[in-house]
Amino acid sequence: MPRPASASAATAPAPAPRVDPRGPRFAAVLTTLVLLAVLATGSGALLAAQAAVFALGAGLGLRFSPYGWLFRTLVRPRLGPPAELEDERPPRFAQAVGLAFAAVGAVGYLSGTGWLGLAATAAALAAAFLNAAFGYCLGCEVYLLAVRGRARVGQGVTAR
Repeated sequence: MPRPASASAATAPAPAPRVDPRGPRFAAVLTTLVLLAVLATGSGALLAAQAAVFALGAGLGLRFSPYGWLFRTLVRPRLGPPAELEDERPPRFAQAVGLAFAAVGAVGYLSGTGWLGLAATAAALAAAFLNAAFGYCLGCEVYLLAVRGRARVGQGVTAR
């Protein structure tokens, strides 16, 4: 017996949260500044703090990130409405990638393996700078490639 329409609507997944695309770019500017400071000082503690910021954004959502809060509180009220909103999942994935690099870098700096801290911080800085300066979110692009790849694999399996 088919389900009533209301039952299927109740089990449908909730749509992904939508965000103002200027927020992640603002966060990338702040991240770029923090990572430049880490490179200048070699501070594993500062990089660990940035890792915590990434963890909040990746794990709980961009609205729970301190940089997201700053954008919503101080910047967005002074701007007009965004032309469009974007899916939150790609920037959250980018935050998770940033977390991985920041965690590896912090471990490197704090364990005395400075080259590891330097390399991981430089990689994270390159990605943050691309977003801050050019609006190109490298982690978001990787997310979209992974989604497309997963869809192709799924199509190949069902076509057999």
